[in-house]
Amino acid sequence: MPGGILEELSSAECVRLLGNRGVGRVGVVVDDYPIVVPVNYRAIENDHGFVVIVRTQPGGVIDRALNVGFQVDGLDAVHHVGWSVLVRGVLGHIDDGDVALLSTEIDPEPWVAAQTSWLVVRPTAITGRRLRAMDVEWAFSLHAYL
Repeated sequence: MPGGILEELSSAECVRLLGNRGVGRVGVVVDDYPIVVPVNYRAIENDHGFVVIVRTQPGGVIDRALNVGFQVDGLDAVHHVGWSVLVRGVLGHIDDGDVALLSTEIDPEPWVAAQTSWLVVRPTAITGRRLRAMDVEWAFSLHAYL
């Protein structure tokens, strides 16, 4: 069925959806051009607020970034439905004293062994959208098919 309904997600729903994934994308601007890089991550919500923790290679483009976009989505290409969450925020390094706690509590399990730089995205905005299928109105009674 072509068409669908695009709806805005609440901040709470965005945070919930971020907690269900382990791979996202960080977008940064390098030499006046945007680049997007996949990363392993964990979404953390506690008394101090909500943050996204990522691991990357030391000295890489993400490791040197300041203002970033972080995006995660879930898609069902067969049914043409899905969702997308965008976190815009400030990226910073995690202090060495916190790394031991992080590695035992929330390790994002990097797929590349050289990813030893721990970073945190502190959100300035969290937005999301969901595309859902239109409700189907049947032209015939369901009983006709039984």
